[in-house]
Amino acid sequence: MKSQYTEWKKVKLGDILHYLDERISLDDEKEYLTITVKRRQGGLEIREKLFGHQIATKKQFRLTPGSFIISRVQCWHQAYAMVGDVPSNAIASTNYDQFAISPEVNPRFFWWLSHSPTFTATVRSCAVGVVIEKMVFNRDEWLTKSVRLPSSGEQKRIVARIEELAAQINEARSLRQQAAEEGGLLARAKARAYISELKTAPSKLSEWLDKSRDGIQTGPFGAQLSSTEFTDSGVPIITIGNVRYSGLDCSNVRYVSREKASTLARYRLSEGDILFARMGTVGRCCVVPPRSAGWLINYHIIRVALDKSKVEPRFIHWLIQASHDIETYLENKIRGATRAGVNSTIVANLPCRIPVLAEQRRIVAELDGMQAKVDELKKLQAETAIELDALLPSILDKAFKGELT
Repeated sequence: MKSQYTEWKKVKLGDILHYLDERISLDDEKEYLTITVKRRQGGLEIREKLFGHQIATKKQFRLTPGSFIISRVQCWHQAYAMVGDVPSNAIASTNYDQFAISPEVNPRFFWWLSHSPTFTATVRSCAVGVVIEKMVFNRDEWLTKSVRLPSSGEQKRIVARIEELAAQINEARSLRQQAAEEGGLLARAKARAYISELKTAPSKLSEWLDKSRDGIQTGPFGAQLSSTEFTDSGVPIITIGNVRYSGLDCSNVRYVSREKASTLARYRLSEGDILFARMGTVGRCCVVPPRSAGWLINYHIIRVALDKSKVEPRFIHWLIQASHDIETYLENKIRGATRAGVNSTIVANLPCRIPVLAEQRRIVAELDGMQAKVDELKKLQAETAIELDALLPSILDKAFKGELT
């Protein structure tokens, strides 16, 4: 196969691409569709529907279906695409270059070629400027660049093989994602089943609190903690954006000085506390891990300090996620509110059915075990997605070097 590559014609892009510049005169009373070409080969899409008098830039050209279009100011970021079957009133500004493709080139062959690492390197070599975001495409220089072009039959074979392999990659990606999603749904369904089968007498969350630590506490606000007091280091402040069902996301925490934190001791966290989102996705919660003990919370979070001699924090975490009674209770409390949210009194009255500690721990072990499997599946899916994303460029690199069998 490599030997056949030497038989591929070496052609200049200017020999197989014809620059199109069909300028149009905008009619103030006519409606037009403006377009954008998305980065990272994201394709062409309609951006706005405007009348001629609403379009400030009068230098526009008509789009030609089947042509190739490239953004002059976003070329470095792979903002190029094939023009599909667009409406006749679709237009583009002179920030784009449009090219008709020679009949000797299979359109799908050129489309796949435009996704190859070699093609990207060719485009970037013709980007002029110092700062990447301000580089501009040099059309004339680019058209002097050369590519290898096989026979018409070989182009079709290569396209068919690429699309066969691309379909297999997409199927593998879809199956991995589907498995991860189904695993998550199964874990949630199992949690709901456990919670719904509890026969213990109903109670309120307030009966299971550590009264020595204020039980339920909303974070500081107003004069106690203003946005200007956040620092680059010190004691972390947990905000609503850090709270995930899977645990604390500490990738973007904020801080206050240790001096300021000493004045906010009542809002300090302990291992096993439940953090409850009182706004946004109301009820989203997580358990405070050992490493976050001593951290603080802000106003949008309610800290639930539990009496751990009677209740397992992870059980409460699962209960809030899976209890139909709690879900209905929160929906009724939020409905009709001017600004969706709950307060500490509402959280204290969460309806609970809590079995003896040994049974709580048994249920937690079962559900945490299943969740660990789901998390591992998601991790594998993410790793697979990265590998699959890297596979297609490798296939394309081989395809346009004549090495794809």
